[in-house]
Amino acid sequence: MSISFQVPLASTLTATLALTLLQGCASLKRPDNIEPVAEGRAYQAQYRQPDRKKSRYLESQSMNETPCLPLIGGTVEDSFGKWSGPALSPLFGEKLTRNDLVELVVVGDDTFSGDYVVSREGDLTLPHLPPVKAQGRSVPQIEKSLRKALIASGFYAQPPQLTLRILDFAEVSVGVTGAVFEPHAVRIGAVSGDRADRMRQGAMGASTEARNLSVALRAAGGVRPDADLSAVELHRSGQVYRMDLRGVFEGTDPTDIMLLSGDQIVVKSRQCFQDDLMRPSPISPPGVTLYMSNLTQPASGNAESAIGRSVREVPYGARFLQAVVDTNCVGGIKLTNANRHAILFSRNPVTQVSVVIERNIERLLRRADRDDYDPYVLPGDAIACYDSTVTNIADLGRVTTVVGTAGILLK
Repeated sequence: MSISFQVPLASTLTATLALTLLQGCASLKRPDNIEPVAEGRAYQAQYRQPDRKKSRYLESQSMNETPCLPLIGGTVEDSFGKWSGPALSPLFGEKLTRNDLVELVVVGDDTFSGDYVVSREGDLTLPHLPPVKAQGRSVPQIEKSLRKALIASGFYAQPPQLTLRILDFAEVSVGVTGAVFEPHAVRIGAVSGDRADRMRQGAMGASTEARNLSVALRAAGGVRPDADLSAVELHRSGQVYRMDLRGVFEGTDPTDIMLLSGDQIVVKSRQCFQDDLMRPSPISPPGVTLYMSNLTQPASGNAESAIGRSVREVPYGARFLQAVVDTNCVGGIKLTNANRHAILFSRNPVTQVSVVIERNIERLLRRADRDDYDPYVLPGDAIACYDSTVTNIADLGRVTTVVGTAGILLK
């Protein structure tokens, strides 16, 4: 009686599992999205599902530009010198900030000569003198104030000979908000003897690029494709400065201001995807970190495919197909590996609404207008690959064989 019960149970289990696996081979419904992906009104028009018949080609860029807000700074031709805010000239040059280490040499005077650190209040405090403002000021400006202070305090009748030299640049804390991938307060800079060429650091005129605006933007993930680079705002000491960074992005304007502790950077959004910003630049993301999954054919596992445990990095500006190739989803034997599907999981950084895009890889590879439907990958995106029908059936046969063997053993 016990044996007669186990045999039909094993057979039923095998049949049920086989039926379930066969259902799994069937086509699944395409992912639903809140954003109007089909009409090309998602974050990227490239998210659209490819049409079988197409009369126009390469229209995704013009579709992306349609909702763009006007450039705050206007066109490149009319943008310079038209800001309503303060002039930008005070921003240029080397400025001191809190915790910078300086050396003061007053010729023939050991009382005031020595090393000083800019205080939390942004001052230099010398013996017997009132504090001298240093935050946001250049070395020549501070030297001039020191001479005046020494005369005003009665220590000198004539301006003394003195030299101020920066020994070490401190780390600065800067807030970065708006159209960057990781808006937050960043800490940049710091040049110390254990990490820099001591001879260069100790030389007269030594400086640093580590406190520049471009460094802060990259530390905040880089500017997003919807950023308005014509009028990036710098909030400093109650003033708001607007800077046109299009030249920095293009490489035609090397100007890159030095930041101070307490500065706030605001990058406005144009509320649209700008294809021309999807390329490397001094203020773009250094690369794109993707989450990838390709668990079976043509690569039998992530370890042997040299895919990291969770993420992999591709160059900024890479597209979906490039990332799919990078995760070993393409290639191998055509009969078994063609007609695979890949899924792109992304998120609109403006609205924080997620989107899932499914593509038949081979169909996309063979379309002449593939660039219209080949999305750019963004930091934090995820890609998953599904095997072809032939591979699914082969795996189904393997599993049903194992279950059938188990059924026989149950007898």
